[in-house]
Amino acid sequence: MSQQGYVAAPPYSQAQPGIGGYQGGFGAAPAQPCYGHYGGPPQGFNAPPAGMMKSPPSSPAGMPPPPGSNQYNPSVQQNGAHPQRYASPSTASPPYGQPPHSVYNSMASPAPPPTQQLTNQMSAMNLGSYAPGTMQNPPPPPTSSVAQQHFQRPAPGMGQPQMHPAPQSTHVSPQMSPPQSPLTSMPASGPPMGGQPMGGQPMGGPPMGGQPMGGPPMGGQPMAGPPMGGQPMGGQPMGGQPMAGPPMGGQPMAGPPMGGQPMPGPPMAGMSGPFPGPPPAGPGAFQQHGTGPAGPSGYPQQPGQFGGLMSGPQPGMPGGFPGAPGALAGPPQKKLDPDSIPSITQVIEDDKARLGGQVFSTNIRGQVPPLVTTDFTVQDQGNASPRFIRCTTYSLPCTAELAKQCQVPLASIIQPFAKLPKNETPLYVVNHGETGPIRCNRCKAYMCPYMQFIDGGRRYQCSFCNCVSEVPVFYFQHLDHMGRRVDFYERPELSLGSYEFVATLDYCKNNKPPNPPAYIFMIDVSYTNIKSGLVKLICDELKTLLEKLPREDGAEASAIKVGFVTYNKVLHFYNVKSALAQPQMMVVSDTAEMFVPLLDGFLVNYQDSRAVIYNLLDQIPDMFGDTNESETVFAPVIQAGVEAFKAAECSGKLFIFHSSMPTAEAPGKLKNRDDKKLVNTDKEKTLFQPQKGVYEQLSKDCVAQGCCVDLFLFPSQYLDLATMADVPSHTGGSTYKYNNFQVETDGEHFLRDLRKDLQKSLGFDAVMRVRTSTGFRATDFFGAIYMNNTTDVEMAAVDCDKAVTVEFKHDDTLSEESGAFMQCALLYTTISGQRRLRIHNLSLNCTSQLSELYKCCETDSLINFFAKSAYRAILNQPVKNVRDILVNQTAHMLACYRKNCASPSAASQLILPDSMKVFPVYMNSLMKTAPLVGSTELSTDDRAHQRLSMMAMGVENTQLQLYPRLVPLHNVDVSSEAVPAPVRCSEERLTDSGMFLLENGHSVFLWLGQASPPDLIQSLFNAPSLGHLQQGHMFALPELDNPLSKKVRSIISELLEKRPNSMKLQIVRQRDKPEMLFRQFLVEDKGLHGGASYMDFLCYVHREIRQLLT
Repeated sequence: MSQQGYVAAPPYSQAQPGIGGYQGGFGAAPAQPCYGHYGGPPQGFNAPPAGMMKSPPSSPAGMPPPPGSNQYNPSVQQNGAHPQRYASPSTASPPYGQPPHSVYNSMASPAPPPTQQLTNQMSAMNLGSYAPGTMQNPPPPPTSSVAQQHFQRPAPGMGQPQMHPAPQSTHVSPQMSPPQSPLTSMPASGPPMGGQPMGGQPMGGPPMGGQPMGGPPMGGQPMAGPPMGGQPMGGQPMGGQPMAGPPMGGQPMAGPPMGGQPMPGPPMAGMSGPFPGPPPAGPGAFQQHGTGPAGPSGYPQQPGQFGGLMSGPQPGMPGGFPGAPGALAGPPQKKLDPDSIPSITQVIEDDKARLGGQVFSTNIRGQVPPLVTTDFTVQDQGNASPRFIRCTTYSLPCTAELAKQCQVPLASIIQPFAKLPKNETPLYVVNHGETGPIRCNRCKAYMCPYMQFIDGGRRYQCSFCNCVSEVPVFYFQHLDHMGRRVDFYERPELSLGSYEFVATLDYCKNNKPPNPPAYIFMIDVSYTNIKSGLVKLICDELKTLLEKLPREDGAEASAIKVGFVTYNKVLHFYNVKSALAQPQMMVVSDTAEMFVPLLDGFLVNYQDSRAVIYNLLDQIPDMFGDTNESETVFAPVIQAGVEAFKAAECSGKLFIFHSSMPTAEAPGKLKNRDDKKLVNTDKEKTLFQPQKGVYEQLSKDCVAQGCCVDLFLFPSQYLDLATMADVPSHTGGSTYKYNNFQVETDGEHFLRDLRKDLQKSLGFDAVMRVRTSTGFRATDFFGAIYMNNTTDVEMAAVDCDKAVTVEFKHDDTLSEESGAFMQCALLYTTISGQRRLRIHNLSLNCTSQLSELYKCCETDSLINFFAKSAYRAILNQPVKNVRDILVNQTAHMLACYRKNCASPSAASQLILPDSMKVFPVYMNSLMKTAPLVGSTELSTDDRAHQRLSMMAMGVENTQLQLYPRLVPLHNVDVSSEAVPAPVRCSEERLTDSGMFLLENGHSVFLWLGQASPPDLIQSLFNAPSLGHLQQGHMFALPELDNPLSKKVRSIISELLEKRPNSMKLQIVRQRDKPEMLFRQFLVEDKGLHGGASYMDFLCYVHREIRQLLT
């Protein structure tokens, strides 16, 4: 396996005028840049205090002042080292030893460079490749000769796939590195992960300016002649193939832009096709007005891709470049083939081809599992399945210094109740009777495959703390000739990575066995919910749904008890004891001192009381049919649930169906604090923070009682979700949100969520602890959890979709030969009321070679960690700082790889580790998510909701959320079982006559091109053409009896089945207004609300990397 990463060399070094901008929506630009970091004028490293912004500097000499200075004033903190990942704004960080502004030699050259120079620079930016095998590194030939031959080959015809030379071909050699380059010592270890501020030593390594790179062109034939509009080239590069063509920074060019012509067609968000040259600078642009790191001497700085500065868009001429200098009519620029930069869909397809359908045995320490998107079967042979635990890297650095140097976070994402496919064995349950599980005397780790038996089997040494303990008499067994116990394969705890122990009374509250859990349904019966038909919908559904309460495998009926409450300003409890003919209602109007008015008959067994419950569910909608009460309470409702569980001495779950902000006089009353003026200010964080006090105490009470809260919200306006969803987010619960709910269009979507939620397998009243072997320890935890101390993760309930992300730090040196071990132990109550321990063990490698660490990284896990840590950080820091830190750390991780692991090559090349080659796509997508984009167009509740949902997600769900699947369906093979392979999430991939399905785990869209063939529309909608589709057609596909309709409906229903959340199908026509919603999920394009395209972000990160290395 070659160590050489993925190499790409666009003219990342050049100035990119106005990259990345897009006016928010279609209107005027918002008042502040969305990615302030990319906006402001560039500066040298006069390192500001970590986590703080500098005061705006005056424009450096020669640099045009930023347009509308209010817009681009928030200045850039270029790369101050951050002492902690999200430092508190205090400690100052030292400079990287650069004199201020030394990086930029000349700020903007007045004249466009001569054509020859441009060609040279273009040719210098050829694209390398990553490939197996060792390659030599000959000295580059003089650049100019390359420039001449580089662009001579004819471009392939429009429709033909572009052929790429094979990876091993000598053609590629100059850019390849030997499989492993020796580690150079790095004087400055990038910003430390946590801990002391860094010293001010300069970064080692040669200054990589922008010197032109010689060497034969790498990559398939670049395109000659004027580029073709925005069509993507056919054929995608396979895993190890070289990339084609020199990338140009911005969107693909469509020939030189003419003087003042407006752009053809309306510029849809991120529409790349017609954009001539880089798009106009908008908010969030990378806006280096004609500046960039200057190359070596004798290399004039280029003011823009075509010379001269582009002026911004003018009113009425969206996207045109009026007033662009005449010099633009030079030779046509070569267009970057978008297929030449790393593609997530390609990486996913390659992994499926390599590992799909295979068995993954967990008997090897530190092996990297297949991607989450690949279907594979796990055979547990001593390490937990990757379905339960995934890591950011499977080779931990041996020392804290190494960890600090590479900046790769060390973390595990643990999904303790992950669903196992039918062909994998469920976890074995081990019962040691009254003695309980066998544990190390010192560190209390549970018996597992890593324990070493010694002294003929009479004692064992703990692999976590090295303490030697006696083997209990009943557990003694002889050892074989290899020192293994003879009963090794008969005991799950000795041979498997995951298993369960039956817990003894010592592990139970008050030393007595727990009661089975209960579910309480709490329905808001205020005016809006009655009028919308929601209350009736819920009551009707519960009649059938209660038959399907979760139960233990093999049990006849569920042991879960049920109870019912309705409420508006007061609470109504129902007695549904089986002996009653009619249910009885009891009202509690004193919401300040909440209590449960009845013990017997409130929580009942559904099977016994079915008739009374049916009766009640029939009566509720009529009972409140003529209500005028529109005010509601909320905190007392949760309090009532906790009190009910206390009285019954059980744990359980509250299902709360609620529609508006609780404004009635009662504890937890809320007021509207939504303020769009706070967006993009230091106070923006208050929008995400829950209101303290009542709800904080409620979370504590819920966790102590094992009361999980699932919240179903049906808002028509702001309801302070950040506060209302605070309790669910600390109790292992979920929050579902249905804006402007209508039974016709959203009813089925909501019911699917309710069914999935009610039937999930889960554990109650859970406590989790993560133990590690000596040398490192768990320091931080992210998830829908509650932390009372620094080690115990408490969850009132934990279901199959909830994951806890755990960060590790070194406290000593790790040894390469013994490796590193972790054990996650989860104590919980089953749905039948049994107390159990679920144990997951994992062993990792340790390495002193950075190249090994990078080789074992997992991008999907890394992005899960970064998403959660960024989403937590925005509670305490301005969103802009958090975005800066994300970019900074991305650049650091990649710069460290470039410096220590890649073979020497020209600085103009971007080199990415093979395991992280698509990391920038995910990172850019994360920075465009609602919580991290400072846009006033997004609803505060939606931003808070997305923040909280992501905090509890596992790797598979964050992967899909940040890179949706876009599947072409117009040419689907109706006779085959297979679903067509997804294409890249970019507007370039859509075709006017196509039909595409896009899904990200929360939304699913069926997009219809405006030239969709009538027979396709007829087959799916029973309508003669696209124009005949009614509004009613926009949320469901009619059930028609033809192969295409059946195939498309089966693909959609399979998706809905597979994803943890229900998704509401939205059918959008090209160029219709609702299409804007769809477009925000095309994450490789510019963001609708600000944010760069993938290509521009890559250029930006490359520039940051070069700055770190100079």
